[in-house]
Amino acid sequence: MTPAASPKPTPKARSKPKPSPEKIARTWAHQLETKRPGLLPFVLDRLAEANGRPVWRPRLDPVSELVLTILTANSADINAEVAFAALRETYPSAPRPPDGALEPQSWPGWGGVGLPDLPAPDWTAVESAPIPELTDVIRPGGLANQKAPRVQAALHALAANGGSHSLEFLRGRPPLEARDWLSAIPGIGKKTASVVLLFSFGTPLMPVDRHVFRVSQRIGLIPEKSDPDAAHDYYLAMLAPEQMYEAHVSLITHGRRTCHARNPDCEHCPVAPRCRYFDPKAE
Repeated sequence: MTPAASPKPTPKARSKPKPSPEKIARTWAHQLETKRPGLLPFVLDRLAEANGRPVWRPRLDPVSELVLTILTANSADINAEVAFAALRETYPSAPRPPDGALEPQSWPGWGGVGLPDLPAPDWTAVESAPIPELTDVIRPGGLANQKAPRVQAALHALAANGGSHSLEFLRGRPPLEARDWLSAIPGIGKKTASVVLLFSFGTPLMPVDRHVFRVSQRIGLIPEKSDPDAAHDYYLAMLAPEQMYEAHVSLITHGRRTCHARNPDCEHCPVAPRCRYFDPKAE
């Protein structure tokens, strides 16, 4: 008796490749413009009427920008300023002028009082400082045990790249290539890298911090279930290069002045007519 032939296995259906984050972002940008046309220009124009239209200008030298941005992570900007000033004081690269000789510079969208225009710290001394010492120096900024190793890792990466503590080699590089280089340093993500490149070189990248993310979700500029990391991709798909700086500064300023995490001042919000937090059916 001939044995029955074994049934042929059913071929598995091929799963569709998952779309890239960039494609997902482009699809969202198209859908947003289709369903809520002109929303982003409306938001930027209304915020410009309320707070002025920001114009790019550099703040600090690029390495100081990088270190200050590391110090601001999960901390108030004013505390990060105190920590950065302590770095200047403890590891000076030049004699400090008399107290009161320089007034702090204020910056658009910044939450602290600003920093005086003084020479950067001696980065070689900061990089080689014992971790316990460096931790104590920046302790006023908060989370010093995490941030001290991150500061040194960043400085080490710069020195290993070209023998000096400089970011000038990133000037003019393609935005995503420059962001990827910085993001490869331990403890530096898309937000920190984007802040440094945007404010130092005017590189067209859109940093998304907690204020920008909160405001964006409430208005409906990004998907309800997105996260801050993905929000960077959505904004790159929605904004023209020349809009990146304005969008970042305007949204972060709005988050600090009006669209607070608790008790947002919707009554005085210039974008309330098209905000889904204020009106879930807003178009």
